[in-house]
This record gives sequence, C-alpha cells and structure tokens, in this order.
Amino acid sequence: MTIPTFDLAGKGAIVTGSSRGIGKAIAEALAAHGANVVISSRKLAACEEVAKQINARGGGRATAIQANVGVRADLERLVEEARAAVGTLNILVCNAASNPYYGPMAGISDEQFEKTLRNNLLSSHWLTTLVSPEMSARKNGSIILISSMGGLRGSAVIGAYNISKAADFQLARNLAVEYGAHGVRVNCIAPGLIRTEFARALWEDEQNLARALSGTPLGRIGEPEDVAGAAVFLASDAACYVTGQTLIVDGGTTVTVGGA
Repeated sequence: MTIPTFDLAGKGAIVTGSSRGIGKAIAEALAAHGANVVISSRKLAACEEVAKQINARGGGRATAIQANVGVRADLERLVEEARAAVGTLNILVCNAASNPYYGPMAGISDEQFEKTLRNNLLSSHWLTTLVSPEMSARKNGSIILISSMGGLRGSAVIGAYNISKAADFQLARNLAVEYGAHGVRVNCIAPGLIRTEFARALWEDEQNLARALSGTPLGRIGEPEDVAGAAVFLASDAACYVTGQTLIVDGGTTVTVGGA
C-alpha cells in the first residue's frame, strides 16, 4: 500500500489574498512542497514581491496575477491567466477576505454588509465554479476555504464578518457533496487569532490579547505558518479521504470554557 504524502510537485495552485499574512504563508508552504503557485491580490507590486521571494528559494515556481475577488470578471481572468502560467489547476485556496465595518449589526450599512458577503463568500462560490469543471474532469482536486474561528461564535463588533465565515463551513459541506463523486475535495480551515496585519487591532491591544490567551491552552498567539501547515495537509494526498470538514487551527481556544 502506498502511503499518502505531502508531495505537491508539479501541481498548480491559486491562492487569493496571498501578498501577505496567512495567504502568503500558505503560498510559500505549497511552493516549498513543490507546487507552482499563483500569488494574487488587488496590488500587483506586492504579489510580484512575494513571487520573487518564492522563486529565489527554489521549489515550485510562483507567478503574480492581480485580481480583486469582489469582481467576477477579475476572477475569470485570474483563472484563465493562472492556467496559462501553471498549467493544470489542482489546488484552489480561497483566502482573500475583508471586514469593512467594526461595530454592532444595527449600524452596518447595506453596502458594507454586501461587500463583506461578496468578498468573503460569493467570491469563493465564483472561484470554485470556475475551477471545478477541470478538476472534476480529471477526478482530482482540492479546494480550501480559509474561514475563521469567528464563524463559530457570536460577536458584538464583527457580526457580519462572522456570518460570512460561518457560511464558509456550509459552502464547503455543500460543495463536498456536489463534487465528491468527481474526486474533488472541499474543506475549510478556521484559524483563531493569528499574528497578521488583518488582525492587528486584536493582538496589539494587550488587554484583548491577554483575554484571548487566557482561554488558549497553547498559551500563545498563532502565526501564519501555523495555518499554512494545515493547508499543505488538505491540499496533499495525505488528506485524500478528507472532505466537507472544517479544520480549526486556534491553539485550542474553542475547547475551553473561556473560548466557547
């Protein structure tokens, strides 16, 4: 019996929101395991810098392609250019997200709510629709949605964001059912508090950080690389019998009373 491995040599991957933070760490990890990755975000120069760094290290090659996940035409172009750059698309990581509003739900504007859902949820639906036909035809593919521990909890200040992240869980379950017979796996990763620019307001506040870590068994804030390892697992043949699942990467916060 052949033991599944984490080898991604020759596989093509798109990682959205990969010019920094969790997305960058995931792209770097996929490339380190041999995948040819497309670095994508709204700012081309930032993507090019990450691609340059990856290519200098060796392993899988990286290509920068600018795209705004909230614009369907951008995503259609992204997938088309990604095919030209890396060939076969085996891995899709939907990581890009936004949170334009901080405060109670009663104060969020329709525009802000719609932007949150468009960038965090609808964009993932668009992308999976664009890449799933070729994955299904080959009977092989891994789609990973980067959600959040926030999707498991209520919040008085990031409610819309958490709603969009909770929807990721169900999107993964639905797509796992739809694509399973075609050999395509769809899973979620739900990070806890990670040291990223996106979450800076949460971990720079010493009191907030202390409260968060008080209910975290591992006793530390997460790093982007902690999430990247989970993505490599789900992208690889090591997870060939895993689909429709949400892998929580939070240092144990959700298993404690304080983290519930």
